[in-house]
Amino acid sequence: FWLKRPCFFKRPRKPPVGAAMKVCVGMLMCLALLGTPSRAMEASPIAKIIQMISDLQAKILAEGTESQRVYEEFAEFCEHRSKDLQYEIKTGKSEKAELEATIAKEDAKAGALDEKIDELAGSIATDEGDLKKATEIREKEFADFSAEEKELMEVIDMIKRAIGILEREMAKSGAAMVQLKNSGNVVQALTVLVRASAIGEKDAAKLTALIQNSRQADEDADTGAPAAATYEGHSSGIIETLENLLEEAEGQLSEARKKETSSKNNYEMLKQSLEDDIANANKDLDGAKKSLAASGEAKATAQGDLTVTSKALAADTATLEDLHKDCLTKAQDFEAETKSRTEELKALAEAKKILKETTAGAEAQTYGLNQESFFQVTSKAGLAQFEAVRLVRDLARKDNSRALAQLASRLEMTVRTSNAQGADPFAKVKGLISDMIASLEEAADADATEKAFCDKELAETRAKKADKTAEIKKLTTKIDQMSTRSAKLKEEVAALQKALADLMSAQAAMDKLREEESEAFKKNKAELEQGLEGVKLALKVLSDYYDSDAAHNAAEGAGSSIIGLLEVAESDLEKELAEVIATEEMAAADYEKETKENAIDKATKEQDVKYKAKEADELDAAVAEATADKTGVQAELDPVLKYLATLEDRCIAKAETYEEKKAKRESEIAGLKEALSILDGQSVFLQRKVRRIIGKPLV
Repeated sequence: FWLKRPCFFKRPRKPPVGAAMKVCVGMLMCLALLGTPSRAMEASPIAKIIQMISDLQAKILAEGTESQRVYEEFAEFCEHRSKDLQYEIKTGKSEKAELEATIAKEDAKAGALDEKIDELAGSIATDEGDLKKATEIREKEFADFSAEEKELMEVIDMIKRAIGILEREMAKSGAAMVQLKNSGNVVQALTVLVRASAIGEKDAAKLTALIQNSRQADEDADTGAPAAATYEGHSSGIIETLENLLEEAEGQLSEARKKETSSKNNYEMLKQSLEDDIANANKDLDGAKKSLAASGEAKATAQGDLTVTSKALAADTATLEDLHKDCLTKAQDFEAETKSRTEELKALAEAKKILKETTAGAEAQTYGLNQESFFQVTSKAGLAQFEAVRLVRDLARKDNSRALAQLASRLEMTVRTSNAQGADPFAKVKGLISDMIASLEEAADADATEKAFCDKELAETRAKKADKTAEIKKLTTKIDQMSTRSAKLKEEVAALQKALADLMSAQAAMDKLREEESEAFKKNKAELEQGLEGVKLALKVLSDYYDSDAAHNAAEGAGSSIIGLLEVAESDLEKELAEVIATEEMAAADYEKETKENAIDKATKEQDVKYKAKEADELDAAVAEATADKTGVQAELDPVLKYLATLEDRCIAKAETYEEKKAKRESEIAGLKEALSILDGQSVFLQRKVRRIIGKPLV
């Protein structure tokens, strides 16, 4: 409100100190010289002058009271407004610090969340890989169990049928029964049953092989056991052997089922654990991504608020500075105004006192007479001359002006010379004063031109300095930020290159190991396939021979044993080959998976190296460019600073400011014009008096 009413602090320019007194003296002289006897009954001009001075004093005092009231209100406004702005600035700085802390916190949080997301993604990939491997192993175990269970169940069913058949055949009579009872071992008994078509040849061969395997295991456990094909020669021993074999097969089946159940339970527990870990990791991953998004949003909001707060803080700071300047200017103006008013009142009081003390007799003589002598006129003319010289001398003493002091001396000399020579002094005196006024006005114009030049150049140069300084500061900050970012990127590139080197080294070692494993597999597989093929061929030869040649019935038992052993060897070789192939396939799958993961990791790291190195190079180029720009701006700023120093030395570093010089010169000009006006009035008055006294016009 107060800033919109600057007119409250602007008063009309008052005459210089002492001007009121000079005006009063001049008016007194004019009224004294122009007075007539017809006006003797009215109030004298001197009395009116004293009354006018009193009225002017009252007016000045009233203006001072009003100015004091307005200034106090403005001072109170300045105080309250300053407090409000200081509080707003303090609050803005606090908010700015909080927002900057929030941005830094969100940056740190985002970095931690990025690391967590990478860690969770790696954990999920690992768990999924483990689950896949466990599932593949479980499927293979289940397939092996199913095959084993099927085989054992067939064996158990076959043994049960064989026992039933033996029991039925033992209860019969006939040649087959006699041969069966006379059998010395289980193999012979099975051969008898085959001939009797009580059991198939394939089942008999399997039973024979199973019995031989069982006996071979017993021999391995106890070296003192009887031979594999020797049994007691009665039927109960054969059946007991088959029952023992049945019990053993059932035990193996039970053990296999227990093992399968345990493996299944372990797999289910592992699967559940991995699935739970994957689910929890996915949940944490989703939470981390949401938190990262929220963190980014919070950071963006804080950055926006920081921009607004920074602008508001800068505006409040600038407003506070302007307020301080305005309040200080108003205080200085009020102080100067008060001082001027006090001096004016003092001058008026002094003039009023002088009039009262010195004009009583003159007033009676002047306004009480009807005519005046030529001597009185000339005396009054001398008084005007004296007053003009005194005015100039007072001005010279007040303003400490050598030029005015010289003018006063010249005026006094001119008056004395003119009076001694009987010449008119007014023309010369007025000429001297007019010349001095013209000289002072010319000097004032020159000072005003210099002042305008200084104000314009100083403002423009300081604005250029501020712009260039701000630009240098901005470029310096930009260079520091880009240099820091470039250094960080180079560190990351170095770390990525080291990781790439380690990855390539690990991949090379893995390639070498895989190659060795593959060579060993090929060799082992070839040997196993060759051995299996040989066993199959031998088995075919013997089977075909004994099946086609009936002349070798005597050696049929031994041939069957050999065939059974060959079948066992074939089964073992097939199982070993299957395990070798499965192991190789699993190793190859793991190698392919690791190789693909390494390739992806390598490609990712190489891309990171490429882009980060490119960004670092671009930042280095930008730093170089910004440094060149900064050097150019500094080169532009240096002459500006030099020129500003020259301007300040020319326009500021002076004992007397332009305002002081202007006020002094205006005071001098006003005083000289006042003296000139007194002389002009006195000259006219003197001419009229002389014309009236001598009765003829003046030339």
